[in-house]
Amino acid sequence: MNRYPLWKNILVLVALILGLLYTLPNFFGEAPAVQVASVKATLKVDMTLMDQVEKTLQAAGIENTGIQADAGSIRVRLADTDTQLRAKDAIEKAINPDPADPAYSVALNLVSNSPSWLTAIHALPMYLGLDLRGGVHFLLQVDMKGALTKRLDATAADLRTQMRDKNIRHSGISREGMTLAVRFRDADTRDKARRLITDTFPELALQDAQDGTDLKLIASIKPSAQTKIQDDALKQNISTLHNRINELGVAEPIIQQQGSDRIVVQLPGVQDTAKAKEILGRTATLEIRMADDENSANPSVMTAAAQGQPPAGDEYYVERGGHPLLVKKQVVLTGERLTDAQPGFDSQTHEPAVHLTLDATGARIFKDVTRENVGKRMAILLIEKGKGEVVTAPVIRTEIGGGRVQISGRMSTQEASDTALLLRAGSLAAPMDIIEERTIGPSLGAENISKGFHSTLWGYTAIAIFMMAYYVLFGLVSVLALSANLLFLVALLSLLQATLTLPGIAAIALTLGMAIDANVLINERVREELRNGSTPQAAILAGYERAWATILDSNVTTLIAGIALLIFGSGPVRGFAVVHCLGILTSLFSSVVVSRALINLIYGRRKKLASLSIGQVWKPGIVTK
Repeated sequence: MNRYPLWKNILVLVALILGLLYTLPNFFGEAPAVQVASVKATLKVDMTLMDQVEKTLQAAGIENTGIQADAGSIRVRLADTDTQLRAKDAIEKAINPDPADPAYSVALNLVSNSPSWLTAIHALPMYLGLDLRGGVHFLLQVDMKGALTKRLDATAADLRTQMRDKNIRHSGISREGMTLAVRFRDADTRDKARRLITDTFPELALQDAQDGTDLKLIASIKPSAQTKIQDDALKQNISTLHNRINELGVAEPIIQQQGSDRIVVQLPGVQDTAKAKEILGRTATLEIRMADDENSANPSVMTAAAQGQPPAGDEYYVERGGHPLLVKKQVVLTGERLTDAQPGFDSQTHEPAVHLTLDATGARIFKDVTRENVGKRMAILLIEKGKGEVVTAPVIRTEIGGGRVQISGRMSTQEASDTALLLRAGSLAAPMDIIEERTIGPSLGAENISKGFHSTLWGYTAIAIFMMAYYVLFGLVSVLALSANLLFLVALLSLLQATLTLPGIAAIALTLGMAIDANVLINERVREELRNGSTPQAAILAGYERAWATILDSNVTTLIAGIALLIFGSGPVRGFAVVHCLGILTSLFSSVVVSRALINLIYGRRKKLASLSIGQVWKPGIVTK
C-alpha cells in the first residue's frame, strides 16, 4: 500500500496552512494611510512620536483603524480618503509647528488592509513595483571621472601642505588630465619627494619624467585605488539618496546599482516628478564648528536664544537627544576635508565610536583647533538648504593630530553606524545626471495588474481543464497540487516582502505551465507501469519514484538558467528571475510531495485496488483496429 508516514502528512498540512496564512494579506487590498518619516538626520522616529501622533488624532476626533511603526516611519491606517486628508493636516500642524523648517514629512500613502492578527505574525502583502502601482523611474549616471578628479585635486592640495611642512621645495604641482605633475630643480629633491609621497599617499603610482631642464614626478592613482574610490562614491551616493527619499514619504523605494556607474531609482506611488528631481539633486555639506559652552550654560541666554535671539556670533540648535546648544558661526572645517568615516570602538573604554579621517590640510587645522580648545565641545553639523542640524557635539579631550579623529561617548553601536553614515553621506561623492526619466500613472498600473491577473487566471483554467479531461482523477490531483504551488509561491513572495512587477507576473504564469510538467511526467509514468502489467498500487509507487529523477534533472537545469538571470540581470530581468527561481523550488515540493500525499489519501488504504482513474490506458496484449 502507498502511505506517507505521519510526519510527512503533518509537514504537508502545516505547509498548506502557512501558505494560506501568508497569502491571505494580498486579498484584503489597501487602505488610505498617513505616513510620518523624519527628514532630519538627528531626529529618530520612535515610540514617543508614535504616542504624539495617536494623541493628536484623539484630540482632533479622528478615528484610525491601526497605527504601526517600521524602520524609519510610522503609518496610520484610516477608513477613507476624507479622513486621511483630515488626519494629514492635524498631524502636520502638531509635529511641524514651523512649516518653513519641517522636522518630519507627513505624506499620503496606502497600507495593507489586513487584520491585526495577520500583521502580528508578519503576514504582509507583496509590494507592488512601479509598473503595477505607478510612480516615477529615474536612471542616474554617476560621473566617475568627476570623483577621481575631485580626489586628485584634494591630493594636490595635500601634497603642497606636506611638502611645505617637510621643507621640500618644488617648482609647482598641477593636474594634467588624470595625473599630477610635480616639478623639481634637482634629482635629490625629487628623491626626497618620492619617499614622502610613497609613505604618505600609498594609493599613488609614481613615474619619473623630464620637461626641459625641470625634473618631474608623474603621480597617478593606482587601478585598485581607482576602483575603491569609484565604489565608495557609488555607495555614498546611494546612501545619500536613501536619506533624501525619506522626505517623499515613499514606502518601498527601489534604489540600486546598475552596472559600474549607474543608479536606478524607482519611487512607486510618487507622481510629482519635479519634487522628486529636486530632492534627488539636492546638495548638502558638513561643517565643524566650536560650541559656545559659556553661553550654553546660561539659562537666561538659552531662553532668549530659543525665542530667536541668540548672542552675536552664535546660532541656536537642538542636539539629537533634545538638548539645546549654542554653536559659533565661524566654520572650523568643512566636509571637503573629511575623507572617510567608519564606525568602531574606543580602544580604551571599548565604547562604540566613530573614526574620522581628514586630509593633510584638515589634519593640520584640526590639530591646531583641538590644542587650543581642550575641554570644550566641538559641533559637527549637516547643512542642507541653508539650514543646519547638529549630528553630534563631542567634548575635546586632548590635542588630536595625524588626521585621525575619534568621536565617542553616550552612543550605541547603531548610533555610531548611523553617525558614520551621515558624515560620509551628507553630500554626493560624485555628480550625477538623470539620463532616463519615466512617469507611470496609477491607472496604467491598475490596468497592468488586471491584465496580468487575467492572463494568469486563464492560463491556469486552460491547464486545469486539459489535465482533468485527459487524466481524470489524477488530473484533478495535479490541478490541486498546482494550486498549492501557486499558494506557496505567493506566500513566499509575501514573506520575503518581495516587490512584484509585471515581469514577475509573467514568471508566475510561466511557473504554472512548467510546474504541471512534473505531474504530466508522473501520470504518464503511472500509465506506462499499468500498460506493463503492474498492479495499481505498484504503478503508483513506481510512477512517482521513477519520474523523480527526470523531474529533478529538468528543474535543476532550469534553475541554473534562472540563477544566471538573477546574478547577471538587473531591473525587470532580475524581478522575473526571483519569481522564476522561487517557483521552481515550490513546484518541486507541490508536484511531488503534495500530489503524492493526495493520491495516498485517495488510494493508499485500499488493499484490493482494481483500477486507477487516470484516463484511457492501453492494456498489453490488446490490439485495437
